Amino acid sequence: MTSLAAEQRRAWLLQKLRDTQRVSLAEAAGELGVSEMTVRRDLDQLEGGGGIRRVRGGALYTGPVSFKGREGSYAEEKIRIAEKLLPLVPDRGMIGLDSSTTMHRLAQRIVGGGDLCVVTNGMLTFQALQERPGLTAILTGGAADRRSDSLIGPVATGFLSTVRLSAFFASAASLDEQGCHENTLEEAEIKRAFVRASGRVVVGVHAEKLGSAATATSVSFEQIDVLATELHPETRDLAPYRELVADLR
Repeated sequence: MTSLAAEQRRAWLLQKLRDTQRVSLAEAAGELGVSEMTVRRDLDQLEGGGGIRRVRGGALYTGPVSFKGREGSYAEEKIRIAEKLLPLVPDRGMIGLDSSTTMHRLAQRIVGGGDLCVVTNGMLTFQALQERPGLTAILTGGAADRRSDSLIGPVATGFLSTVRLSAFFASAASLDEQGCHENTLEEAEIKRAFVRASGRVVVGVHAEKLGSAATATSVSFEQIDVLATELHPETRDLAPYRELVADLR
């Protein structure tokens, strides 16, 4: 790529981060035809504007990402998480799924027993559920958030105040020892409404999200009953979470 002006480089870096959620100094320097020091300065400038976080050797995107932008990232890890969570899905009753791509993978695998209702605020997850046998899919309603391809706002949270879910299955933009966090206040709000409506909270996140940063807290660790990642539960990276949750898988 021909060397670009600073504004063009930063626009390229931001789009790259939105598409892949991560960029390395070496990769970006090679693509842009500049030094790693130049890329580092550009990333520092972008971090000051919010939406990205500098890490050793590059940067992570911490702003909202569209469903399409997230779907292809960490696909194998999300499938492993979905397979770990599938045995927890009941044959009947009512459960909730958030709008994450991880729970979309779970939705694609659910087979209900004929009396299962699945409530979601994810528009594409709702479509996937409609193709699954033995269940009824229910969409919360609400305002469409194109940043996350989900439904949010008072209509969605109001609907959730009228139902009782046996379990809520969710992912998160980030997870640390305080709990789950989201990239927008609205997404955090709808997940808190799901939690209030649910008897059990099941969280599935891939390991790259452990300890990362996001804007708003959605679920505290005291509310999480099950935590699943693609890793083996005894992996060292999961040590901080073993005493915080009863079921780590």
